[in-house]
This record gives sequence, structure tokens and C-alpha cells, in this order.
Amino acid sequence: MTVSVSVLIPAKIAENTQTTQYTSTGVTTLIDKFTATNYSASAATLSINLVSSGDTSGNQNLIVKTRSLLAGETYTFPEIVGTVLESGGFISTIASAATSVNMRASGIEVTNG
Repeated sequence: MTVSVSVLIPAKIAENTQTTQYTSTGVTTLIDKFTATNYSASAATLSINLVSSGDTSGNQNLIVKTRSLLAGETYTFPEIVGTVLESGGFISTIASAATSVNMRASGIEVTNG
């Protein structure tokens, strides 16, 4: 077994279209931090899906729905921390604006063998 501490989503601006941000490929992934900051002058939202292998982003795997972030606010998403993605699972997000929310995620990737 190999355990690696990894940046799952390097700091980036969240898109305003549903976008796959990280895929657990050949590993089991434990999400230990997910942070978003609204750097704009007005409120913005972020939604997060944790999608199982073979599925698509939708209401069935929506974990955070349109979490409002005030101007300048940072939020650490305890709803996501501690969750596990099996191989093939992925994190998908959508922001209300293409130039408002910066995000980053880290975790632990475990391989067997």
C-alpha cells in the first residue's frame, strides 16, 4: 500500500460551467481540505458534486448546492472534508460567475499493491 499526500485541485478560478476538477485514478482518495475564496466585490456561489465512477454530475451526487460566499469570504467546506472517492470517482464544481471564486483542494491518495 502506498499513501501520498497530494494537492487534488491546485489553486484555480472555478468555472461557471459544470467542470470536472479532479478524478481519482487508480487510487482511493480521502479529501482533507477544500477551500474557496470569493475575491470579487459581490456575492458569488459555488456548488460541488462528488461523483461515483460511471455516473455524471447531477442532483444525485450534489453535496454542496449554491453555497453563497460573500465578497472577500473564505469557506472551508466541512461538508466535503473526510469524504472518500473510489477509483474513477471525481470532484465537479460550478460557480455562479467565471471570475469570482478561487478554490483549492488537498487530500490523501491510497494505492493497493
